[in-house]
Amino acid sequence: MIAARLRRTALALAAAFIAFAGTASLPGNADAGEFVMFEEPGCTWCATWQNEIGVVYDKTEEGRRAPLRRVDKTAERPADLAAIEKVLFSPTFVLVEDGAEIGRIVGYPGEHFFWPMLQELLARLDSPPSS
Repeated sequence: MIAARLRRTALALAAAFIAFAGTASLPGNADAGEFVMFEEPGCTWCATWQNEIGVVYDKTEEGRRAPLRRVDKTAERPADLAAIEKVLFSPTFVLVEDGAEIGRIVGYPGEHFFWPMLQELLARLDSPPSS
């Protein structure tokens, strides 16, 4: 049972790192970020995220810089998020600025990996445009 859970966790981490590494870095304003959590009913990893991170997210510096917005990925996408690439897995976390995707975290890799990955995304809000 523990070996199976470790394998699932390793696969989730690998998928998250691949998705994270493949996102484009876009310039932005540090005050304009929004952190969108695409979730769906019955998602075990969404519930785990809520229990480990969601209960404190709004109280953190990260939560103040990029307020959390929850979106049901099975429902019609809100018009202001139309430019976001397709979301396949839940949870998927997308850092958005002015309707444009800055980057994403696919899946929930656990709290020890989540915070550094989020900080890397938030650093992109401060990055100057690349030529």
